[in-house]
Amino acid sequence: MPPIWVRRVVFAPVVIALALVLLTTLPVWLILALALSPVMPGHLRVPRLVGLAIVYVVWDAAALVVLFVLWVASGFGLTIRSPGFQRAHYAVTGAFLRFLFWIARWSLHLKVDVVGTDPDTALPGRPEIVVSRHAGPGDSFILIHALVNWFAREPRIVLKATLQWDPAVDVLLNRLPSRFILPGQVSSETLEREVGELAVGLDDNDAFVIFPEGGNFTPRRRIRAIERLRARGLRDLAERAEDLEHLLPPKPGGLLAAIDAAPDSGVVFVAHTGLDRMLTVGDVWRELPMDKQLVMRFWSVSPEEIPATEQERITWLYDWWARIDEWIGANQPTPLRFRYLPPRVE
Repeated sequence: MPPIWVRRVVFAPVVIALALVLLTTLPVWLILALALSPVMPGHLRVPRLVGLAIVYVVWDAAALVVLFVLWVASGFGLTIRSPGFQRAHYAVTGAFLRFLFWIARWSLHLKVDVVGTDPDTALPGRPEIVVSRHAGPGDSFILIHALVNWFAREPRIVLKATLQWDPAVDVLLNRLPSRFILPGQVSSETLEREVGELAVGLDDNDAFVIFPEGGNFTPRRRIRAIERLRARGLRDLAERAEDLEHLLPPKPGGLLAAIDAAPDSGVVFVAHTGLDRMLTVGDVWRELPMDKQLVMRFWSVSPEEIPATEQERITWLYDWWARIDEWIGANQPTPLRFRYLPPRVE
């Protein structure tokens, strides 16, 4: 990552300037997108993608302006980490995510449906460690949106350092309790220590968020992860990982460190389907318009149900991963619009 001063002095102003340019030339972009639409596959695919890109840049720039105002109001950062300003940043997070997902529902025809545990009871009044599958950047946004806006939680997040390329995410999450990690560039012991430190002191409205896979699922990553397990002599776990069709084998170190640091916390496992193929701009292009129902499932585990020893916890985590993998296979997203297909004549 570039130094923080480059990200603040160069990246953020560039995004704001780009947003202003896009807004002032918006009619031109819309006319071009509509002109290209008839010759491109998909219903209004070009206008949708162009509109989404412009909205996201403007959304990012607006967030940066609000965050700058908060920085000035905090005495140019002197009290930015005080409880009051922390709550203000969580409020900003909730407001901007509500807007983003309103736009997503409108432009993508995407519906989010929660099944299983009722959303009002999935996160009871205690600190929770939220363990989620990883299926692209969209799943992180949706999960944080759910925690902040549905459950009134204040998340602490473990996430990849590469997300700091987004200026608004960079500024916001570096002001809130978060850990940006660089896989492969620091030792596992260092990562586990940092994760454990982030989980210390969770209170009743906190949610510690971690993605044990460490990255998005791809067949190549799955094969490499299984090979690494075998190279470390973990044959039993490698065999269990081979049975997973939709998930990478989980890396237990961070989760175990969080459980040790917050022994009074419950664990909430989260699975969802619908954004599995939305990993790149090309994927977004192919999937638009989505017209799909994204299904999200919560499983709540009380502190008393968490195994006591490290080996038992690793087995327990793999048991849950097998259960989530099976659920994903049985709950693939369905189109919200159905087309009539005439019967095939043999």
